[in-house]
Amino acid sequence: MLIIKKCKGFINDVKRNKFSYLIALPAIIYVLIFSYFAYPYMVIAFQRYSYKNHTILGILTKGEWIGLNNFKFFFASNNAFRVTYNTIFLNILFIITGTFTAVLLALLLNETRSVWFVRTSQAIMLFPNYISWIVVCYILMALFSNRFGIVNTMMAKLGIPAINWYTEPEYWPSILVFVRILKGAGMSAVIYLAAIAGIDTSLNEAARIDGANRFQLILNITLPLITPTVVVLTLLSIGKIMFGDFGMIYALVGDNGTLYETTDIIDTYIFRALRQVGDPSQAMAIGLFQSVIGFIMVFGSNRITQLVYPDGALY
Repeated sequence: MLIIKKCKGFINDVKRNKFSYLIALPAIIYVLIFSYFAYPYMVIAFQRYSYKNHTILGILTKGEWIGLNNFKFFFASNNAFRVTYNTIFLNILFIITGTFTAVLLALLLNETRSVWFVRTSQAIMLFPNYISWIVVCYILMALFSNRFGIVNTMMAKLGIPAINWYTEPEYWPSILVFVRILKGAGMSAVIYLAAIAGIDTSLNEAARIDGANRFQLILNITLPLITPTVVVLTLLSIGKIMFGDFGMIYALVGDNGTLYETTDIIDTYIFRALRQVGDPSQAMAIGLFQSVIGFIMVFGSNRITQLVYPDGALY
């Protein structure tokens, strides 16, 4: 009876807010198809997958169970530690530098009094977010090409020896961080600007009456009040720390084996293995491993946040 009552309430809510639900419908369908409907197929991580048993019923009734053998494909590999380390290390760099840059941009724009300048700056900052990684790849080639790259050309004019950037892996974590900031910091800054806009202006006015300058307003009012937003977004990023940005890495690095030492991540490693071996069970096993670690990271980091800064916890 309770279920029927809730269903009626939901239907009535849909009728009252039909346009809101219509806007959310594409996102709901996407999540259902690529998330919830795909969950039952996680069982192939413990099976030797056969394309003949492509339905979930066929997988459950006819699948050949092999235990944890698919996980051995990754953990017994000589590259397991390297790609895991690269994934975590690069994501930590992205989280720290991205958050710092986005917050700094939001604070600077909030302190700017020229409306024209703020709007123009926001448009310029948001534009890179809509550029595909393939376009960014060609921009990098124009910058770091061995013979005609802008960077090497400028270095030659300064008398500095040219660097073969695409064969020197030690430079690429910095290059990837720079590109990630350039492409994504503007979008993140907009989120923090929205958080700043929600701050009660009477707090700043009272502080100015007491003689506070701009720096003191930022340090004692703005930053503390947007900290919960920063913490929540950071926690969500930590949950994906085992998932590298496949689109970025593969577009910028591709199959350049000389750069794998510092750029090869779990996602690109799985893609190459799936492409070469063609076994989706092994790819599913590593994807399940990434999800479990992400789940643990979210709950663990949220628990620490509850103890240290309760206002920033997710729940």
